[in-house]
Formats: sequence, C-alpha cells, structure tokens
Amino acid sequence: MQLRKWQSECISKALEHYSAGMTHFLCLATPGAGKTVMASTLANHLFDSDLIDLVICFSPSVVVAEDFRCELEQITGKRVDGLIGSSGSSLTYQSLRNLGDRFWALFDHYRVFVIFDEIHHCAGNTVEQSNAWGEKIITHIQGRASYTLALTGTPWRSDQLPIVLANYSDENHMVRCDYQYGLSEAILDSVCRTPVMTAIDNNQVQFQRDDDREQFRSFRSLLTESDCTYQELLESRDLILYCLNQASQKLDSLRRKTPNSGGLIVATSIAHAEEIHAILASELGEHADIVTHKSENSLSTIRDFKKSDRKWIISVGMISEGTNIPRLQVCCHLTRVKTELYFRQILGRILRSYGGRNEIGYMYFPAEPTLMEYAERIENDIPNTATIKSFLSKPHGQVSSVEITPRSNVSDQKSVTISLAPQELEVVYSAVRVHDKRQDFDLPVDATYQGSDLSRNYLRSINISGNFIRKRLSPQMAKTY
Repeated sequence: MQLRKWQSECISKALEHYSAGMTHFLCLATPGAGKTVMASTLANHLFDSDLIDLVICFSPSVVVAEDFRCELEQITGKRVDGLIGSSGSSLTYQSLRNLGDRFWALFDHYRVFVIFDEIHHCAGNTVEQSNAWGEKIITHIQGRASYTLALTGTPWRSDQLPIVLANYSDENHMVRCDYQYGLSEAILDSVCRTPVMTAIDNNQVQFQRDDDREQFRSFRSLLTESDCTYQELLESRDLILYCLNQASQKLDSLRRKTPNSGGLIVATSIAHAEEIHAILASELGEHADIVTHKSENSLSTIRDFKKSDRKWIISVGMISEGTNIPRLQVCCHLTRVKTELYFRQILGRILRSYGGRNEIGYMYFPAEPTLMEYAERIENDIPNTATIKSFLSKPHGQVSSVEITPRSNVSDQKSVTISLAPQELEVVYSAVRVHDKRQDFDLPVDATYQGSDLSRNYLRSINISGNFIRKRLSPQMAKTY
C-alpha cells in the first residue's frame, strides 16, 4: 500500500521514538486523515522487526473497532480476531470493564503493542482522578505494554480532565504531541476536503407569549434572549425541511459528477430521526437508512451503506468519530449535542477525500451561537479555506404571524408565537483561494424557503412563520449574528 507522506513521516518518527527507549507515542492527526492505516502499518513494522507478539486496539465504538480489525488484518496479514492462534484483538473501550485477569496476564507473558484510537475518551493521570476507562489503562496497561500508540484528532476533553497517558506543557497546559498533522495540511495535501459550512437563520423574528411580544434579529438572539430552547428549534418541521432541501440540492449536484456521493443526517433522538425520515419521504420523495444505538442491525446497515450508492443515512449516536465512509460529502447537523469536540468529529465524517484536488465537504446547521463559534475556530485552523458567501437581508413588507392554540391536555400551556418578516435578500459574494487557485461556489437557485409556518406542541406551543435565510458565511462574521 502506498502511504501518504504524513503517514510515512509519523511511522518513522514513532520507530525512532521507540528505539530511543520511549514506549508511548501520541499522534494528533485531523479526522479523516488516515490514522487507522498509519497505526496498522506501524504494527506491521513492529511485527516484522520481531519487537512484538500481539497487537491490541481499543476504539470508541463497535463500528470503528471492526474497521480497525479489518485494516490490521489486511496490512499485517495476521488474524486479529481475539480467537485461539490470533495475533491480537480489536475491542471497544466499553469492554475494558469486562476484561478479566486472564486477559491482563497477556502483558506478563507477551510483548504487546496497544493502540488507543481517539484516546481523548480516556481521562486521568492518576487512578483517583480518572474515568472508568482511564483507570483500567493506568492500572493494567501503563508500564506493562511493550509499546503504546495513542491517536486523536481532537486532543481535549469537554470536562477539562487530563487525557490518560498524555504529557502536558507547563506553559499553556496543552497536550504535547509527538507528531501533528492538521486539517490545513491535510487539505493542501488533498488528504481531506475543504469544509464549507452553511448556517440557516432568519433575521426578522418576533416571539410572542400571551400578550408579551419581543423581536429578534436572528436565531442567536432568539435562543439567548428568550426561553425558546434549541431542542424546540431543531424539531421544527419546516426548519428540518428547509435544511434537508438545501442539502439534497447540493447532494444531487455532486452525484451528477460522483454518482455514489452520500449524505449524513445527525439527529438528536430516535423519534427525531424517524420524523426526519418521514419528511424526506413525504416531501422530497427520498429514502434514508436509520442507524441508532438501539438498532440491532446498525453495524450491518452502516457496512451496507458504505459499499452502496444509496443517498442518505440518518444517525443517532452511531456515525461520528472514526467511522470511515469516504463517499459521505454532505451533512445536516441537527443534533442538540453542542460540544466542540462533537461538532468537529461530525464535520470530519464528510472530509475524507478520495484523493482528488479541490474536493469539498458541505455541512448545514442552524445558526446557533456556540456552533457558530466552533465554525469560527475551524476557519482559524485553516486559513484561506472557508465558506465564501453570506446571505444578509433587508426587512421589507409587513410582519406576518400565526398564533397556535394550546393543547387542551396540557394545563400550563401558554400561547407562543414566533413571527418572521418577509424579506429581500442582499447577496454578499466573495471568493477564496484553495491550493493557490481562485475557487467560486454556485449560488443556490432559491435562497429562501417560502411559506414556512412551523407548528410544534411541547409544554408550550412554538410557532415560526416567515422566510428562512441560507447564510453561507465566513465564520469570522459569526459574532455579528
């Protein structure tokens, strides 16, 4: 197999590191860069050099563990199924709790190489301050494995706990990585696609509860200055439809050139996924696979989708970090999970390149304030590559509104109206340079979705009416929205 330049460099550096007597190596490589192939090739070098007897890999999900097993077996030519006579095993971090003394005794009798995929899931530098997975690594693997390799594309944790086995800088308390390969480098090398992120917003919003009426310029204002929740916004039927319609148009254009290009929709719950599935079928006439953590056949569904040319797959907690489906090129981010780690991992699912020049991955998401901040930081990581159009608006016409009657079976229900004014769109157009070439993107045929009356019933009723705005904006502008 022909390795990418960064993979060869990382393997050489790891072998030098191990030869110098250091047994742990931490590789930071952007999601989609090919860490699985690099780690499997490094394992093969260690086998060929008679430095190890076994390889054991831990991953965050069954899907990723299975991908790692297949890659290890293909590259090393050895069985890694954990059965008698095999040369190792590929397991999930969840299995750490169930591994008994016989398993851990392998470290006393064999030279074991351990690979930790997405190591940031495991926390702690002492047993006392570690999470469950980190504790097992500290207790049973640290100091006992012949060599360890930690992989991550997002070297931080939302709870601020230290990553297990990692060293931190005294100056800025950042993780010290033995090798780094960032998204900007991966884009220049055509290893990853350029991300184009499209925020969906409306900048004439009126929010009414009983006799109280307020006006907002954006979803940002609505969500931060009222008690309208992001969950309520995400489950609005017409917001879903508008997002799906925009993403579907883009995917159709991509499939004219690459017929097996696929789209990922990340939902917030199983019920949400089923609603999205129904909207796709009834409004757009399209089918989608659904995979959730409760589906018995999710693994086989993901495998089948990966090899097929089917258009859409809807995921609830299944297709995130490490899942390797290069044909995914469009994503609708409709989950209520709002951590930066998860946002970047979801974006990474559509950035795995086929190896062509100037490939692009498209993400669509509501213009929620924290997500916009994450988009801004991503742009800072990849100068000269970002979204290039923004759709701003000038108020025009009268405000329209629709009031929803509370459900009779909800005693504390209040009447709530969110109204969005009709608008003219002012297009602000610019271009960026990618690989030292000017690159333009096509304007949408219709920048607004007309007649969008939203009606959802929860503990109170939420209604949105008006025109949605599609804003493809440089995340540097995010703070103004």
